[in-house]
Amino acid sequence: MRPRQGSKLPGPIRTAGVLAPATALLAAGILAGCGDEPVPDPGPPADRLRVEIVATRPHDPEAFTQGLEISDGELLEGTGRSGRSYLSARALDTGVERTRVPVPDDMFGEGITVAGDTVWQLTWKDGVAIARDRDTLAARDHVEYDGQGWGVCAAGDRLVMSDGSSTLTFRDPVTFDVLGSTTVRVDGREIDNLNELECAVDGSVYANVWQTDRIVRIDPGSGRVTATIDAGALRDALTDEQRAEIDVLNGIAQVPGTDRFLVTGKYWPTMFEVRFVP
Repeated sequence: MRPRQGSKLPGPIRTAGVLAPATALLAAGILAGCGDEPVPDPGPPADRLRVEIVATRPHDPEAFTQGLEISDGELLEGTGRSGRSYLSARALDTGVERTRVPVPDDMFGEGITVAGDTVWQLTWKDGVAIARDRDTLAARDHVEYDGQGWGVCAAGDRLVMSDGSSTLTFRDPVTFDVLGSTTVRVDGREIDNLNELECAVDGSVYANVWQTDRIVRIDPGSGRVTATIDAGALRDALTDEQRAEIDVLNGIAQVPGTDRFLVTGKYWPTMFEVRFVP
């Protein structure tokens, strides 16, 4: 079995401004209470959904997947591991890679998103977001931020960023300045380990929950989880030999013009096209 290189390790997250502190929890999907603070009205219970596999396509089993994005007929993928992180662009229909650029060797690549003519790529503990040219993927600028970087997606006139805690931070898509934040809760309780993000066309934010086969659908306005999605069927669709080699589920991107999503994981040999159904 291949060693788990570069897997995230739990620990305190540096915070500043409006960013909330993370709760360092190891157990998959552990839900943290909010201490002495009043608990907001949880609203209706979250829907319970599962994945329906529509199609499969090959995925590089050496890719430590951190972020997926579909843009202008291309699938962009950002990967992690210090000294081995990169960003690639390949044709969505054929899978042929057009270009690949490395992340500096001393940085650990994380989530990606496209905002206009810019691709934003986060780094884990380096406190740097790389602004890249959408066409060439070449780095144009580096912007510093406090805390860790996990996932990011673009929603209209703002970016949504995760840092491994229960907090989503909203940022300016041009300057990367903080615009606000929200705390994510399911049935009234905070949910930590929010990882790779996808901003869907319906305004929802989908998030992988690190160390689990679970995806949550979030209302970014209230922070309320409106659905929890059991993606365990994807792992079950792999062979025993493949399951022995893979790491956690991570990577989600909506297929434009459809209700389908591409989902994969770190070191997974397969990318799944799925629907989220009751």
